[in-house]
Amino acid sequence: MNTESMQKIVDKLQEYASLYGLKLIGAIVVLVIGLWIIKVLVRLITKGVDKRVNDPSLSSFIKSFISILLKILLVISVMSMLGIQMTSFIAILGAAGFAVGMALSGTLQNFAGGVMVLVFKPFKVGDYIQALGHAGSVKEIQIFNTILNTPDNRIIIIPNGKIYSESIINYSREPQRRVDFTFGIGYNSNIEKARGVLKAIIHADERILKDPEPFIGLIELADSSVNLTVRVWVNSADYWGVFFSMNETVFNEFNKEGINIPFPQMDVHINQNA
Repeated sequence: MNTESMQKIVDKLQEYASLYGLKLIGAIVVLVIGLWIIKVLVRLITKGVDKRVNDPSLSSFIKSFISILLKILLVISVMSMLGIQMTSFIAILGAAGFAVGMALSGTLQNFAGGVMVLVFKPFKVGDYIQALGHAGSVKEIQIFNTILNTPDNRIIIIPNGKIYSESIINYSREPQRRVDFTFGIGYNSNIEKARGVLKAIIHADERILKDPEPFIGLIELADSSVNLTVRVWVNSADYWGVFFSMNETVFNEFNKEGINIPFPQMDVHINQNA
């Protein structure tokens, strides 16, 4: 490459720099400032929604939706500053709209699912739910996804379209829940004595509600035990506390009262020939 060709390239670069350099710098400045303004606006809008509606589920959804919408508008503005003809750009987007719509059908379904969740409220932020084989507390409802936080502090992201189209178990919806137990005693144990021990344990636990009334009944004559079922009602927040403490207390009290707690056993008989 000779000196004349190099000079032409340098001249062209200088020409492009003079034409587009300031536009490019201005576009970058607008992009950076615009992203900062969007962040501030989304924060202010979220605070306003929280004060008026006081619904964390709606707040997270609106935050996600407005943030995406404003960023799209910002990108279009920056492209206009660079001299890109937006009429042609919009025409191209329109022509590709059908193909993009087909490709993003799942995304649109997730958006619709998020809207349906907010409208019909099968759950809200803070509820403990089970859906699509996952269980956890609802941490956030975004525009496309629902975020769950599991008891062992894992984050699960579930698409809104799937979570709304499948069955959902909401453990937090009702203020009270029933705790079910099954306790086995030996066939040689006194059923009435075991029933009395269970009643005393239930009566001593203040977390167990008196109404609905606790239930104790014989549910099964099993292979190696007589099984008693116990059903008590508690406030939803006390469910696991009552569940664990009840099992431990029954085990200790049955042993103290001499009530046999059987376990599967196998007798092996060996016949020896003379």
